[in-house]
Amino acid sequence: MNRSLSFIPVFSLIFLTLFSVSTSATQQAQARRVARDVRQETRDASRQVKQTCVANNNQSNHDCRQDKRQMKQAGRQKARDIKY
Repeated sequence: MNRSLSFIPVFSLIFLTLFSVSTSATQQAQARRVARDVRQETRDASRQVKQTCVANNNQSNHDCRQDKRQMKQAGRQKARDIKY
C-alpha cells in the first residue's frame, strides 16, 4: 500500500516533465516556421527589387546586386531575432 502511494508523485513528476518538454518543442517549431516564412518572403521581395532595379536601369548591375544582398541579410537577421 505504501509503495503505490509513493508511485503516484513520481509518475506525476515524470508526466509533467514530459509535457513541458513537448510544449517547448512545439513553441520552437512554431518559431522556426515563422522565421522560415520571413526568410522566404524576404527572398521573394529582394528578387522583385533587383528585377525592378535592372528593368528601370537606375543603377549598375553591381549596385542592384548589393541592394538584393543587403535586403536578404536584413531578412535573415529578422528571422534570427524571431527564432532565438
